[in-house]
Amino acid sequence: MAQGKGVETTQTQRGAPSVFPEGQNGGTDLSSTYFHHKVPIPDDDSQMWFSFRKLWAFTGPGFLMSIAYLDPGNIESDLQSGAKAGFKLLWVLLAATIIGLLLQRLAARLGVVTGMHLAEVCNRQYPTVPRIVLWLMVELAIIGSDMQEVIGCAIAFNLLSSGRIPLWGGVLITIIDTFVFLFLDKYGLRKLEAFFGVLITIMAITFGYEYVMVRPDQGELLKGMFMPYCEGCGPVQLEQAVGIVGAVIMPHNIYLHSALVKSRQIDRSSKKELKEANKYFFIESTIALFLSFLINVFVVAVFAEAVYGRTNIEVHDICNATGILHLDLFPLNNETLQVDIYKGGVVLGCIFGPAALYIWAVGILAAGQSSTMTGTYSGQFVMEGFLNLRWSRFSRVLLTRSIAITPTLLVAIFQDVTHLTGMNDFLNVLQSMQLPFALIPILTFTSLSSLMSEFANGLFWKIGGGVVILLVCCINMYFVVIYVTSLNSVWLYVLAAFLCIAYLGFVGYLTWLCLIALGVSCLDVTCRARDDTTVLIEQQPEFDS
Repeated sequence: MAQGKGVETTQTQRGAPSVFPEGQNGGTDLSSTYFHHKVPIPDDDSQMWFSFRKLWAFTGPGFLMSIAYLDPGNIESDLQSGAKAGFKLLWVLLAATIIGLLLQRLAARLGVVTGMHLAEVCNRQYPTVPRIVLWLMVELAIIGSDMQEVIGCAIAFNLLSSGRIPLWGGVLITIIDTFVFLFLDKYGLRKLEAFFGVLITIMAITFGYEYVMVRPDQGELLKGMFMPYCEGCGPVQLEQAVGIVGAVIMPHNIYLHSALVKSRQIDRSSKKELKEANKYFFIESTIALFLSFLINVFVVAVFAEAVYGRTNIEVHDICNATGILHLDLFPLNNETLQVDIYKGGVVLGCIFGPAALYIWAVGILAAGQSSTMTGTYSGQFVMEGFLNLRWSRFSRVLLTRSIAITPTLLVAIFQDVTHLTGMNDFLNVLQSMQLPFALIPILTFTSLSSLMSEFANGLFWKIGGGVVILLVCCINMYFVVIYVTSLNSVWLYVLAAFLCIAYLGFVGYLTWLCLIALGVSCLDVTCRARDDTTVLIEQQPEFDS
């Protein structure tokens, strides 16, 4: 496989812009993770458009991908949405999930058609320095996500043990259990995917139980889901709406999904099989994200019905009457109640009984454990793809989990649960800043006909994808600005300004390459310079010797 990485490559016969090397599908599979064997696709001689047998064979990657839509960061965003805005922001959650589905479609198509995942394509198409910077940015997103999952698991252990397991103890437990679960794929790919399915089922049952117990107003729920309007909303609700988009669309999940689809046996020389794989992976992803959306709706609805509009003193009195501990979480004032994953579980326990608290904790634990494992796979794919560096799962988990656990453990030891859950705000900002480093490359490479052949994005997907990605990036940048301005520190403003210049410069570079891939040929400076040189040579007068 060609591995040129410079911007000085020439125009290919297939029409690749000059800033990109010639794309070649297939080749050596560099990744060793998850692909010890591939799932065969059954033959179906019938001429039917749809086959349940084939859908079952393709089922797996989409559900693993959907776990990122159910991680503790998403659950906290859901409960805060319900607590701050009631049912009014459900339409934002629906829109964000649909946008996520369209982006996941691009990721799956890239993996299916090229036989390479996004990190591998970046390795081949970007020059060395931008490639390394891109890898570092994606690693930051993965570490940030890992920290959120560690926090969620630690809080779940604390709630399940009624405080007997301290937060720092829960953080340490996540080191051990992650190593145990990660070796499940030794028992076969389908068994691993089935285990993730069990975890998703646990989340559906636990959060569904809370939904049935709370019995939210169905009319208000449907109104909030399908009416894109937020009556009486202010800056708090606007900030929460932005946070929903940032929590749902995860940068490392684009890299993950493009790799997971490689686990099926597909003859990439057959256009029929490629079209079939793209179709079934899209159907599977739609089903998986629909289920994740329902689970997210359960959480939003529970807190919209049970918490929205309540004050601290009101909840304090309820907890005091029921004998639930943790009264110190609720100050004796009439300010609006603020909730997080930990406090949310306590509130449910106060209002609906201890069973609601423990079932909530089980759901959070399932969310944290499943997200931890998929995050580790993401890190493995990214490292192998960008650097062509193979590490064992043990080494990879040890590195990323150590980086994630160190600051989390320090906060858990020396601070309280409020500071621990408060880290989620910073981590959401961190991941929001990394979104362009997944969205811009995926649109770039799925638009390159030299890579994707006839499966390259058409005009509709180029324009629509560009608008969606621009919208998502602008929304998340607004979220970052809100967070930075709330810090009230001059030196932090100065530091943020310098970082912003470098950040925007790199995003601008990726955008320039993306626009060239989308067909804006006037920006292809290398090609124009070469053409000008050719014209000058042709205009040189010939002299007789």
